[in-house]
Amino acid sequence: MSEPILVNVAGGVMTITFNRPEKKNAITSAMYATMADALGRAETDPAVKVVLFEAEGSAYSAGNDMADFAAQNSGAIKDTGEVRPVTRFLRALALAKTPLVAAVGGLAVGVGTTMLLHCDLVYGATDARLTTPFVNLALVPEAASSLLLPTLVGHQKASAMFMLGEPLDAITAEKVGLFHSVYPTVDDAKAAARKAAALLATKASSALRATKELMRDGQALSALMDREGAIFGRQLQGPEVREAISAFFEKRPADFSKVA
Repeated sequence: MSEPILVNVAGGVMTITFNRPEKKNAITSAMYATMADALGRAETDPAVKVVLFEAEGSAYSAGNDMADFAAQNSGAIKDTGEVRPVTRFLRALALAKTPLVAAVGGLAVGVGTTMLLHCDLVYGATDARLTTPFVNLALVPEAASSLLLPTLVGHQKASAMFMLGEPLDAITAEKVGLFHSVYPTVDDAKAAARKAAALLATKASSALRATKELMRDGQALSALMDREGAIFGRQLQGPEVREAISAFFEKRPADFSKVA
């Protein structure tokens, strides 16, 4: 069985690839841990100048693996007091000094979209569809997206994405600045992202990192993530999420009117 996350370093570029196409690259705790470790390495390994995110298959990522959600909501996953892999990954994104590049095609759901808000260059395919349907699952935004998404798309569009689950298409994503540029196919988007990553890898690392530090306040974003995470965790343990998860697996609309 192939690894669900592939990590490769060549020519100064660390490529992190979602490699679970049979599940539309839904992300498990183990996958978060692998990516968090990779981003940690990127910050200290002089061989890594740039990080590039890619995906195999028709979807960039379907977001969090729902089986993981179900296990956490049921209490099957015990709280050991350690920082959860998803939290480590999100903090690593917020605090990354290394330039982050992504190539996106197909569905990018939940964290599949919010992680892109932390990338410095994102190249999209025309079939890319970005969704953040947190409220549909009785949850709240994460990854500092409650600040970053409205800043990019405006309050009205962000509200529609968060509260109604409306998608953001590739052309609009380019217009608002979430995508650097859009290409006919995901292979074209990957080629453009790889070219940009390779070019960044030839530049002065200290200047790149200092420029990124000047452009964004990672500490402030990390603090916002902590606030979001506390509310997210509270919601995750509630009866509304249990109903949302049951509805997902039973392939029916959630009925929150029955939740006490």
